Amino acid sequence: MRKIAAMKLTNRLVAFVTLMLTAAIFVLFIGGSVSFRKLGNDFISHYLSQVVYEIDRAIAEPSENDSLNLWLPKLLKASDVVELEILSDTGMLYRYQQVQHVGDQYDLLENRYTLPSNPGFYVNVKSVAPYAEFAYSIGGMLSLTMSVLVIVLALAWGIRWLRLQLEGAELLEERGKLILAGRTDEVARSDEREWPVTASVALDRLISRLKDARQERSRFDTFLRSNTFLDQLTGMANRVMFDNRLHALVQEQGSHGAVMMIKVNDLEELVLQTDRKVADEWIKEVGVVLSNAIQRYPDAILARYFDAKFTILLVQQSEKETELFAGQLMRALERLDPPQGLDNSNWCHLGAVMFTFGESRGRLMDEVEEAVRSAELQEVNSWSLFRKSVATPETRGSVRWRTLLNNVFEKDELELYTQVVKNREGELLYTEVLARINDEQGRLLKASRFIRGVELVGMTVRLDCTVVSKVIARLQKGQIITPVSINLSVYSLKNRHFQIWLRNELMQMTAERRGRILFEVAEGPLVTNFDAVFPTLRLLSGLGCRLVVDQAGRTVVSTHYVKDIQPEFVKLHRSLVRDIHQRPENQLYIRSMLGTCEPTSTGVVAVGVETRQEWKLLLTLGVYGGQGRLLGQELSEKPIKPTQRRRQRWRRK
Repeated sequence: MRKIAAMKLTNRLVAFVTLMLTAAIFVLFIGGSVSFRKLGNDFISHYLSQVVYEIDRAIAEPSENDSLNLWLPKLLKASDVVELEILSDTGMLYRYQQVQHVGDQYDLLENRYTLPSNPGFYVNVKSVAPYAEFAYSIGGMLSLTMSVLVIVLALAWGIRWLRLQLEGAELLEERGKLILAGRTDEVARSDEREWPVTASVALDRLISRLKDARQERSRFDTFLRSNTFLDQLTGMANRVMFDNRLHALVQEQGSHGAVMMIKVNDLEELVLQTDRKVADEWIKEVGVVLSNAIQRYPDAILARYFDAKFTILLVQQSEKETELFAGQLMRALERLDPPQGLDNSNWCHLGAVMFTFGESRGRLMDEVEEAVRSAELQEVNSWSLFRKSVATPETRGSVRWRTLLNNVFEKDELELYTQVVKNREGELLYTEVLARINDEQGRLLKASRFIRGVELVGMTVRLDCTVVSKVIARLQKGQIITPVSINLSVYSLKNRHFQIWLRNELMQMTAERRGRILFEVAEGPLVTNFDAVFPTLRLLSGLGCRLVVDQAGRTVVSTHYVKDIQPEFVKLHRSLVRDIHQRPENQLYIRSMLGTCEPTSTGVVAVGVETRQEWKLLLTLGVYGGQGRLLGQELSEKPIKPTQRRRQRWRRK
């Protein structure tokens, strides 16, 4: 992969030009100094050669030999000659020396000259170096100083001009860095100063096409998921999604509830008597009543099973609660005014059946249809419950839930279980923390069984605070060294006191430990309350924690959150993973989710992997990791006390 240069283009060019110009000035200065010195030495040598010529002529003529002591010292002193000696093979003929220059700090130039007119004679001259006694003066060096100043000013102006000319290239480079960092939306529109213009315009067009392609891909994925799992007329779940959810629920340990079917009679006759538009409007009106009725059950699923049949799945509800809800639902339907051609007293019938863990989905649908036929035999708007010998667990009211949960929190009896999440190669990604409690009889309850009671009595924030406190305490003590995930409720993330408490707790931890924490949020409530929880999620990301979106695909919602919050992982709901090798529609949904996360760094994790056939197909589809009994069992964090074995007195040898 190519590395990105750390220094800007303008800085590199400015540094290059400045270095070259400085080097040129330095070379010119050194060359000028050497030239000045060479010229000075040549001038001194030429001048001294004329003095030596006069000395040679004076020695050659006897008449002038006596006058040498008269004019030579004055000439030598004026010429800055410090010492002069006239020597021959027989000895020294004449010597001159300036007393005031003896021991001076200046370096002296030594020259030796032969006397052509007097063979055997030569002269040694020691003179002061040229410019040795010159000091800096404004008048003498003004031209040179002004030249250097002009060069410096020209360099500063040239650098400023160069920066202005290359500002567009820097803007284009900065834009490229933001694109590589994944912040394409921030630079979708270019600056007019960007240069080269052709590259800037090309980026504008490519970003525009990329944005259109992503929007089209998002619309296509939403359309694909909607047509696969949603009814086109009412917008509620269709038969495929209902069967997936029911199939996964009856195979979940400890699950129970009720399946209800509402049949609208004589819909085909209504189409023949009027038209399809009137019948569709009537179906929509019935669907609105059913949707409003199940609002009190957050986990309930409403689906249009056939053209004239609706199904409702109630989770963790008792037979008594089901009968009460069926009566209220029938009274709400009877308040509707059916179209002309339908009997006001005999146009809808409801059938219900209770289920528990381990029952067959096909058998349950046969039983609920039998209950509908039993209601039709009464020839009035009525409902019927299919009776069978199925013992459903007794449900608790708000008082019993509050008593149980208060005891759990006050006695600190909340238990934590863990389950590993692995990648495609079987390596550990992180460990998910699962909350468990014991009921009055000591039976272990999963979060799916007691979370509705927690929401019913308003202890969601207290539960999340307890789990987070336990995990943080173990992180601080060094008992947890691997990445760990904590499930948080959207209602807690919306609570102002919980936000402040969680921020203070995380701020007391080191950045390295905060980086090992992942927070999981359910997809459906996240999308519904996205604007309210987005600041909290951004705060958690800013503190170094990672985000995980759980239960993806449980309901069909928009996946815009993948782009907005950039979660580390998106975990598929277990109903999509169950028997996926036998469900092409679920494979299509997972492919759509993988396509949504492909442009980002978000990985898709499958939850509820039970068999090798499921895991093999999921790997073929391209999931990033998985979680389930096949990859790792749920383990308790509670230390196991060793038990003492009884002594075997009569042991057979």
